[in-house]
Amino acid sequence: MKVRATQAIMECLLEQEVDTVFGYPGGTILNLYDELYNYQDRIHHILTAHEQGAAHAADGYARSTGKVGVCFATSGPGATNLVTGIATAYMDSSPIVFITCNVTEQTLGKDAFQEVDITGIAMPITKATYLVRDAQTIPDVMRQAFAVAATGRPGPVLIDFLKNVTFPSVEIDYEFVPWSRNRSCSSIQSLATSHELKAPEPNKGDIETLVEMIAQSKRPLLICGGGVVRGRAHRQFREFAEKLDAPVAITVMGGGGFPGGHPLTTGMIGMHGSQASNVACNECDLLIAVGCRFSDRVALQPETFASQAKVVQIDIDRSEIDKNVLTDHHIIGSARRVLEMLNAKLPQYSHPEWKEQVLPLRVPSVAETGDKLTPKQVLETIRRLAPQDTIVATDVGQHQMWSIQHFHFDYPGQLLTSGGFGTMGFGLGAAIGAKLGNPDKVVVHTTGDGCFRMNCHELATVEHYHLPIITVVFNNGTLGMVRQWQNLIYHQRYSETTLDRGPDFVKLAEAYGLKGFRVTSMAEMEAAFQEALTAGRGCVIDCRLDMDEMVRPMVAGGAHITDFLLK
Repeated sequence: MKVRATQAIMECLLEQEVDTVFGYPGGTILNLYDELYNYQDRIHHILTAHEQGAAHAADGYARSTGKVGVCFATSGPGATNLVTGIATAYMDSSPIVFITCNVTEQTLGKDAFQEVDITGIAMPITKATYLVRDAQTIPDVMRQAFAVAATGRPGPVLIDFLKNVTFPSVEIDYEFVPWSRNRSCSSIQSLATSHELKAPEPNKGDIETLVEMIAQSKRPLLICGGGVVRGRAHRQFREFAEKLDAPVAITVMGGGGFPGGHPLTTGMIGMHGSQASNVACNECDLLIAVGCRFSDRVALQPETFASQAKVVQIDIDRSEIDKNVLTDHHIIGSARRVLEMLNAKLPQYSHPEWKEQVLPLRVPSVAETGDKLTPKQVLETIRRLAPQDTIVATDVGQHQMWSIQHFHFDYPGQLLTSGGFGTMGFGLGAAIGAKLGNPDKVVVHTTGDGCFRMNCHELATVEHYHLPIITVVFNNGTLGMVRQWQNLIYHQRYSETTLDRGPDFVKLAEAYGLKGFRVTSMAEMEAAFQEALTAGRGCVIDCRLDMDEMVRPMVAGGAHITDFLLK
């Protein structure tokens, strides 16, 4: 039947079972927003304070729910304000469809007002980009975009509609195709035929080879990477680890892929990895990395990484194999499917001597003395008082590492953090998306005073939509991680890292109509967090910490994984 082009866009969103969209309107996308007005009872639009906040919110929604996030923005600066959010999603394989509108065909390429080649800009940081010049292609483009974003290795996709395509007078032929039947559409089938949408079926011979390698190993170590989380393969990974009876190191992006409190967990691996994880990596005879790309924060010195081990990489993306660390064996396929095939063939193993060598190295809980509030006290208070399934969204820096070290993440989507791109300002937007996608769960946003300045305007969004998000600011008056490097590596030359300036975060919270607390002791922290849990509205807790608190352990970039600067 004939429908308006903009109506077809909305119907395609409903096809994909989209009920929440994050965005910010502007001139070129007004036709789309005018159509959205007709769908406000079926598609809930969240107006953020800034397009970057909308991008991070769509990202947090996607990561925490496992669905595809959706984000709208207008042309020019609206579209370019998405770029950091797009790159963040791309580096961490988060499925989002970004929808922008551009100038008309008649003015395209003539430096029209707010014109920018956003498809060209976004091409290196997306799985695909589409510039829609012909309205008749809208259904195919929309269906392809969602399929590409969600399948294989997930990631962001951008669709840019020329404004004339969205004119109210433009009509196209359209038939509603429910999501359950989307895969049978000709456009999707053509993509699938070219293997762009299919996760490769693991090679049975490769599975058998790894089964034999496991049988010969005396000191196996597993790495739980982001692919376990993205692929929702946590149950299969846990079965695999328990069958191998092997220690498990967890990457930053792997948080929630394996229970943080499990007896086999050795903690984080890499630059700020635990002594147990890093030593186990150095001394194991078989290293099996699942959904891990061996970034420079994990394999700090690739040529010596796991030098005593046979290295096995399991990944859905063939381009990641041997990119950073040369492997002795690899298996291409989704984490879930590979693990299912391995679990079906593995007997029960036992490695008591190896575990006894590694597991005692996990850092024990040390009682802290003195009057100063410490990061550990803050996080242990949150962990003790908050429900076990609380979602934690972090920004980037010291507080991020402390949060990952001290929380036990038990399921995919419980930890939301920018691991690959390291985006300061990610956390509050991500927390907004997570709360909207998981209204029954407590959402805590941990941030530093430097990071919070980059996204605090989204407190307006928190207040307007009545989101009871608890923001905990690790306020040490400095760009803490950068200062830590300056302290340890740059001979205490503190160049432009001291944040001796406003705002007063308690007054800022109150200015946005939220509750603010300032805490300087563990008792004050406990009281503030307890009140925040029952406040029924957004709260900001300003935790005053010592400027020279450091993240421990630490290995310098490019150093051997057991060459600790700090323990």
